[in-house]
Amino acid sequence: MERRVVVTGMGAVTPLGLSVPELWAGVLAARSGVGPITLFDASDHATRFAAEVKGFDPTQVMDRKEARRTDRFVQLAVAAATEALHHAGLEINTQNRDEVGVFIASGIGGIATLSEQLEILHSRGPGRISPFLIPAMITNLAAGQVSITTGARGPSFCITSACASSAHAIGEAVETIRRGWARVIIAGGSEASITPIGIAGFQAMRALSTRNEAPEQASRPFDAARDGFVMGEGAGALILEDLEFALARGAPILAEVLGYAATSDAYHISNLAEDGEGIARAIRLALRRAGLTHGQVSYINAHATGTPSGDPVESAAIKEVFGPRGSAPPVSASKSQFGHLLGAAGAVEAVISILAIQHGQLPPTINLAEPDPACDLDYVPNAPRPAQVDVVLNNSFGFGGHNVCLLFRRYDPPVL
Repeated sequence: MERRVVVTGMGAVTPLGLSVPELWAGVLAARSGVGPITLFDASDHATRFAAEVKGFDPTQVMDRKEARRTDRFVQLAVAAATEALHHAGLEINTQNRDEVGVFIASGIGGIATLSEQLEILHSRGPGRISPFLIPAMITNLAAGQVSITTGARGPSFCITSACASSAHAIGEAVETIRRGWARVIIAGGSEASITPIGIAGFQAMRALSTRNEAPEQASRPFDAARDGFVMGEGAGALILEDLEFALARGAPILAEVLGYAATSDAYHISNLAEDGEGIARAIRLALRRAGLTHGQVSYINAHATGTPSGDPVESAAIKEVFGPRGSAPPVSASKSQFGHLLGAAGAVEAVISILAIQHGQLPPTINLAEPDPACDLDYVPNAPRPAQVDVVLNNSFGFGGHNVCLLFRRYDPPVL
């Protein structure tokens, strides 16, 4: 019999706050976490704003020496995982540690450390490079450090699929538990790419908004005046458990993960396939694997980055599966509030999806002043909305044509 998988804890470090309660308070306040870049001098960049994590102190979750040796993306991951474990009331000990895994994803990894060490290489020579460069830089070290910090000795790895990375991590963690290869997995993603080269790289692709005069209004998915996405940073983590294991230890059950599907467009290195076929196929597969019909979905948390080409494609794919406005469920874009967290986006948006179920509130799409005619669904504009939320579809897509859909459902305890 296939095991059921539930969510028992959540952690998040985002531009809206350093914890899940702070994130949710920012969502309900329809607040923007976007502002001028302070992590470096961006005065010579075409885009001079981003969604930064403010006030983060890594020594709250690791000692000062270890913090100096690790990249910011690793630090953020450890913080999110620590909060999630505390929320789940899960102590990893000698009795369970071999059955607890860690799947923490990252799209880019330690780009800040790499950039810093490249400058040292050019200015001071190879003999001055830090011995911690490689461990700080490679994408899997967020998963590795979370495993080391927590003592989890089950399966542990990093999935890198650009902006779909952490959604893939959650989905593959669910399947690993269903197979019986682990009882618990800490799953999520982390990213910290607000660096000169990170911003310049996306600028060169003409992917970023340049609305420097009003940065808090720059992330505007589905709006006719959108001009690109806003770079963000942060981390999100879920504690996923075998239902029987969770019930046996009296864990709080926040939601059940019902469906997961991943497809490829096989089309372009950075653009979505214009017909949205790969997205629609992923949604249908997730629904089929969950044993749900499209009419049972209460709300869709969209990938929706705010790029001119991407948002209409996702909207068209949603309509292909669910029908036009009036038939399709409400849709919203959390990136409107905290930008695009790249490899961490799927995990943080999964946290928001589960919070929507728990609290009966549809998260808003802020900065939606004039909807694009090609984007004609109900996007919950500018303010949260009370609603009965039983099933949430969470979309994530990545450069290279990666599409991931996750389905979360309200957990109903069995009637005894």
